[in-house]
Amino acid sequence: MRQLRAELGRLGITADLHHGYGMALLSVWVDLVVWSDGLRFLWWGGQISQTTGRRTYIVHSTGNPAATARRIAQRYTDLRRTHPMSRLIEELHS
Repeated sequence: MRQLRAELGRLGITADLHHGYGMALLSVWVDLVVWSDGLRFLWWGGQISQTTGRRTYIVHSTGNPAATARRIAQRYTDLRRTHPMSRLIEELHS
């Protein structure tokens, strides 16, 4: 997960890393949390299954964190457009 976080950093994306109980979570943006069990990365791709009505998740092997980071960056870009920072958070960042 640290490698994925570093790859996201190379793309200009910061994320908070949390771990425990055999899982690691990388909080990237609103509705974008990546989690890993050490074998794969998973995150919500933004779609709802028409069959089940549940969120559909994207799954990537942990073997190529650079490719995974590029895919997450696409979702991040979409979410930044649809879920901008609140005014309060923008003021804290300026």
